[in-house]
Amino acid sequence: MKIEVIASGSAGNCYKLSNEDTTLLIECGIPYLKIQEKLNFKLSDIDACFISHEHKDHSRDYKKLLDFGTKVYMTEGTKATLDPRDYRIEILEREDQEFYKDFKIGSFKIKPFKTIHDAKEPVGFLIKDLISKESLVFITDSKYCKYKFSVDYMLLEVNYTARAINQNPNLNPRLRKRIKETHMSLETAIDFILKSDLKRLKMIYLIHLSENNSEENYIKESIQKLTGVPVYVC
Repeated sequence: MKIEVIASGSAGNCYKLSNEDTTLLIECGIPYLKIQEKLNFKLSDIDACFISHEHKDHSRDYKKLLDFGTKVYMTEGTKATLDPRDYRIEILEREDQEFYKDFKIGSFKIKPFKTIHDAKEPVGFLIKDLISKESLVFITDSKYCKYKFSVDYMLLEVNYTARAINQNPNLNPRLRKRIKETHMSLETAIDFILKSDLKRLKMIYLIHLSENNSEENYIKESIQKLTGVPVYVC
């Protein structure tokens, strides 16, 4: 399983996941041209794109991907917010109130699950490589995650630290409240990691760090010390 961070943060998010015969995008929150450039204009290699929720830094140019012929997957709630009439959008099928039915794209198996954000129907993704047997969990823009995973890789949002956000004198109180209610802090991420089964864990990718409310080195060192695996700040 090969993981490539194309963009991460409030300005836009896009991640590439591939193996020897299948390539996926997670999010398309940057301009279409930049996606093309990052993929060396080989957009035909992309088998599908998954969008976690409707906010523009995650979904910006999904229509251009559709126009090119790329399959784009999202929840019914995300579609209803973006464009309920677009018949080309692939809808993630619910299993129950928390999870969605798993399905295959090439040699990847995808299991979407509910996340906690101020969006219509946001999700994270558990993805398994059926060739290498490796697995990855992708969680972004979520206050917390109540599920436990045993995976090889985590793409995990750590948007802020409690001390940084509380000590930022320039942060509007309403925005501070929203961030705390819709994004994952270092403290919450540590709690999630501690509840996970870390036996298989090989690497953690920290995504969607706030430019003003995170402490990159402190976050990296804290999680690396906790897990003992390499930590890459995106």
